[in-house]
Amino acid sequence: MQMKSTTSWVPRRFLGTTLVVLAAGTCPGAHAATITVKGSDTMVILAQKWAEVYMSQHPDVKIQVTGGGTGTGFAALQNQQTDLCNASRKIRPKEVETCIRAFGRRPTEYRVALDGLSVYVHADNPIEELSMEQLEAIFTGRITNWKELGGPDARIILYSRENNSGTYEFFKDHVLQGKDFAAQAQTMPGTAAVLQAVSRERYGIGYGGAAYGVGAKHLRIRKDAGAPAVEPTEENVINGSYPISRYLYIYVNPALDKGPVAEYLRWIRSDAGQAVVKQVGYYPLPPELRTR
Repeated sequence: MQMKSTTSWVPRRFLGTTLVVLAAGTCPGAHAATITVKGSDTMVILAQKWAEVYMSQHPDVKIQVTGGGTGTGFAALQNQQTDLCNASRKIRPKEVETCIRAFGRRPTEYRVALDGLSVYVHADNPIEELSMEQLEAIFTGRITNWKELGGPDARIILYSRENNSGTYEFFKDHVLQGKDFAAQAQTMPGTAAVLQAVSRERYGIGYGGAAYGVGAKHLRIRKDAGAPAVEPTEENVINGSYPISRYLYIYVNPALDKGPVAEYLRWIRSDAGQAVVKQVGYYPLPPELRTR
């Protein structure tokens, strides 16, 4: 059989809705497998790297990775338009119900990494730490000037994620206690866009995954006014002392959790897959959480 020449593409990160297709050199044929992955923009850089490393070791598998947000990923899972859904929050009861109506079963949930959701400010901002209460007041619009926090007399510029983002929903639930974001918050299409905006705006503030920290300053966060200020380090996330910690997830239709898909999911939670988590900038699962 004559082998066709193939090309490997290097992933690119876009500041808008992220679309990445990764391909490995494969021998076309009936035995080649394609796995589709869609969802969280927070997880795109991790999903890209997982795919790149796995395909280099499994040339008979092609993995296609698309962002768009956690909500978009769940919609694709419900509509059976993706094999795997990346999510930066847990699935909601209504989404479970929709999946059950669509394919008859509850999606299988895999915890695949840990994240210390970080709060970013400009590198020159003198503020070093905030409490959860102060964060709520800032992002709901009750505090609007940095001087109220001991900083310069300047208006606070808010950067947030779009409402189909799992990071947006997690921040709203766990930091704002379900309250609405301030109307003046500028919605950005991805965490990379939030970080870029904060890195350019001296009086800006935003939030996103720990792996996106280059270019701005991560603040230390206090659970309350009397608690110590804690950095979003791996140790602090694992021991629970950092107050905005979360799991990152992959969801799959149980009917598809077999063959190449199941093998890929096992690899993601193996030592090799978790080494990629650390390399990208998120935090590996403790060993006891890597098996079901």
